[in-house]
Amino acid sequence: MELESLRDLYVDELRDVYNAEKQILKALPRMAKKATHDELRSAFEEHITVTEEQVRRLETIFDDLGMPSRGKKCLGMEGLIAEGKEMMNEDAEPEVLDAALISAAQRVEHYEIAAYGTLRTYARQLGFENHAELLQRTLDEEGATDKLLSQIAESSVNLDAESAEYMD
Repeated sequence: MELESLRDLYVDELRDVYNAEKQILKALPRMAKKATHDELRSAFEEHITVTEEQVRRLETIFDDLGMPSRGKKCLGMEGLIAEGKEMMNEDAEPEVLDAALISAAQRVEHYEIAAYGTLRTYARQLGFENHAELLQRTLDEEGATDKLLSQIAESSVNLDAESAEYMD
C-alpha cells in the first residue's frame, strides 16, 4: 500500500493492529495455560474476551471505511510474542515463569497502548469521531489490563518469584 496521505497511514496502521490482535488471540490461551497463579490465569482468560471485542471494534471501523477487515503482518507483535514464547520454554520455577509471563504481557500492552493512542489521534484529525471513540475504549481497556498486571505482579507474583530462590 502506498502511503500518500494521513488517511492511508491510518488504514495501514489499522491493518497492522488488526493483525496484532489476531496474533494476541492465538497467544493468550497458551499464556493462560502456562500461568500457575490463579489470578494471573484468570486475567489472561478474561483478556481473550476483551481482545475479541477489540477485534470486533476494528472490524466496525473497517466496515465504516468500506474496506475489508484484513491485516498486514504486524512484525512488532510477532517479535513480542516470539520473545514471550521463548520465555515460556525456559526451564524456570513456576513462580518465576509467572513473573516472566507478566513481563511479556506488559510489553504487549504497552505496544498496543502506543498503537491505539496514535490511531485515536489520527481518527480525530481525520474527522472520524466515531472511530476515535471506539479506539479510545480499546485504549482504556489496554491501560486497565496493564494496571491489573502490575497489581498482580506487585501484590503476589513477584514476591512469590523472589521467595522461590530461597525455597530450593
